[in-house]
Amino acid sequence: MWHLKNLSAWLLITLAATGLLLAGCAGPKPKPGDVFPCVKAGKLDTTIAPEAEIEDFSCVFKRFEGCDVLHFFIKLKNISSEEQRFKVNIFLDNGKAVGGLLPRTTKKGLIQPGQSAEFTYPVTGMTDRPKTITLIVKTMAK
Repeated sequence: MWHLKNLSAWLLITLAATGLLLAGCAGPKPKPGDVFPCVKAGKLDTTIAPEAEIEDFSCVFKRFEGCDVLHFFIKLKNISSEEQRFKVNIFLDNGKAVGGLLPRTTKKGLIQPGQSAEFTYPVTGMTDRPKTITLIVKTMAK
């Protein structure tokens, strides 16, 4: 009887470990340094100012504050006839958000017509891919 209880316990532990292993492999996580689309097609909601054009919006897992965390790379082009500064907001499905200004400072001036600016935003504590993203790009007053 004692052997049967031991065998049942080991069987239960083995099944639980196998289930956890398979659940962890359900969605392959990109390797650190590999650039990938941030979300699946149709899962990116965008509101972009008419003066801006997105040239690149991609993700990568890189080291930040001792962990491999998600980084958003965005490259915007000024398609207006005036110099611009843009405000970028990225909202994730889990409540996290990042963003900032492009260019970050105006010491070197604003983004000239036809020119592009880029920045990489790390998301502290985000070690998995997001399911949905809301991306908002607005122009800033001069």
